[in-house]
Amino acid sequence: MEKIWLKHYPKGVPAEINPDNYQSIGEIFRESCEHFQDLPAFYNLGVTISFKKLESDALAFAAYLQQVLNLKKGDRIAIMLPNILQYPVVLFGALCAGLTVVNVNPLYTVPEVVHQLKDAGAETIIVLSTFALTIQKALLDTPLKHIIVTELGDLFPRPRALLVHFVMKYVKRVIPDWDIAHVIHFRHALHQGKQLTFTPVTVTHQDIAFLQYTGGTTGVAKGAMLTHRNMVANVLQAEAWFTPLLRIGQEIIITALPLYHIFSLTANCLFISKIGGLNVLITNPRDIPHTVSEMQKFKFSAITGVNTLFNALLKNHKFNRLDFSEFRMSLGGGMSVQRAVAERWQTVTGLPLLEAYGLTETSPCVCVNPPGLKEYNGTVGLPVSSTEVCILDDDGNEVPIGESGELAIKGPQVMYGYWHNPAETQKVFTKNGWLLTGDIASINDEGFVRILERKKDMILVSGFNVYPNEVEDVLVRLNGVREAAVIGVPDENSGEAVKAFIVREDPTLTKADILRYCRKNLTGYKLPKLIEFTTELPKTNVGKILRRALKEQNPV
Repeated sequence: MEKIWLKHYPKGVPAEINPDNYQSIGEIFRESCEHFQDLPAFYNLGVTISFKKLESDALAFAAYLQQVLNLKKGDRIAIMLPNILQYPVVLFGALCAGLTVVNVNPLYTVPEVVHQLKDAGAETIIVLSTFALTIQKALLDTPLKHIIVTELGDLFPRPRALLVHFVMKYVKRVIPDWDIAHVIHFRHALHQGKQLTFTPVTVTHQDIAFLQYTGGTTGVAKGAMLTHRNMVANVLQAEAWFTPLLRIGQEIIITALPLYHIFSLTANCLFISKIGGLNVLITNPRDIPHTVSEMQKFKFSAITGVNTLFNALLKNHKFNRLDFSEFRMSLGGGMSVQRAVAERWQTVTGLPLLEAYGLTETSPCVCVNPPGLKEYNGTVGLPVSSTEVCILDDDGNEVPIGESGELAIKGPQVMYGYWHNPAETQKVFTKNGWLLTGDIASINDEGFVRILERKKDMILVSGFNVYPNEVEDVLVRLNGVREAAVIGVPDENSGEAVKAFIVREDPTLTKADILRYCRKNLTGYKLPKLIEFTTELPKTNVGKILRRALKEQNPV
């Protein structure tokens, strides 16, 4: 396809970026820490660390990993942390040491954690004490050798750290009792690392920076191999797109999306750090009143989020009274932005909500709306620099402008493939090297991309992928369930919700029984919000369940 979108790029945005300007994310990190050393880098719960402090702690942690745990370049380290100050310290320390980072959702259940750690072959993990019991239960079924546990306040001044721990443990009671032999405490590791000297590691473009787990469009979670070149490219693409708007060393971004999510990881943690901005880390964005109270402390200039976050903020009356005088950018991704939410957002903040599109497999950004957009336009914008897109029909042929088909992508941000899974890798790449997204889209004559629907059955709950096969597999393991099928249905708060159709073998089985079982085996956002008992499920003549027929009974 002709790159018709280039004619509509914002002024100053180049057609191409050069991902070879940097060899690694670690190189970008060290450069930023040198240029912005006295500026604030990350804030959380009343405590701020500078770029100088961030680099010092990250390299101390890297030295500990190298010299005490004897980790080598390419070893996998799992990070199971919410948005707290330890996350960037551990992340950048691991990347500087040449390790491959495996982000783990702290809310995962034991089976989910076991699958991810075994598949990645991760022998080291750092986990917040709040979630240490999950690791204890998963331990025997994983390859873990080194378990580092951190407390929420480990990087806070000592009196504040002790107070925070007391409140978390004895007042809020969110830290369960756990017992892991030979556990390593983060404070001790950091202290010991500061007595050691970090040994620089040569990291190349093709080295894997992240195994970022995703189901792709359907199926069991797979590790997308994102190289340093992939990540560097996407950071530089973001910089090319937004630098004409943003101010180097002055931006303050509200980081409510979890950093373990690819959207926040690249857009906030990596990109904003590169331009010397301050990340205001929101540890629990579901607590909207607290999130707004944290936002009140800053004249913030940017925010990233998903539709559900923006919608929840708008419903908080104190949010409407925030100081938006320095506000310059709001970016929505992870799920479709609803027009009603976008229009209310612009009314309150004075700025349009820019919708973007990406995938875990593309590091993630593919398309973004121009920063100069006057109002919400219902598209996900234009392909970013050095990115090609096309629309393919079912036979793999390109369709004319304006017609719909499957969106396909090429660019330096496209993953190397799925970890130890050549069969799944082959499924998502064409012979000509296009990454198939599984999303049905169209492109207009100005190059703006509109996402029409998902080709597969993936459900998006608040920006997180839920795969029907995984939920169904859990459901049918419950005694009393004969068959189960899962689809996504519209939901005002989360965009979509999981609905389960159950054929009972035991007529006494209740919805409460099913939910109780699911809570033990599935993360919260994967839980069926709606359960319907039925006598049979629609099927093909070979016995395959027809989810399409169920969706027709529950139209969007």
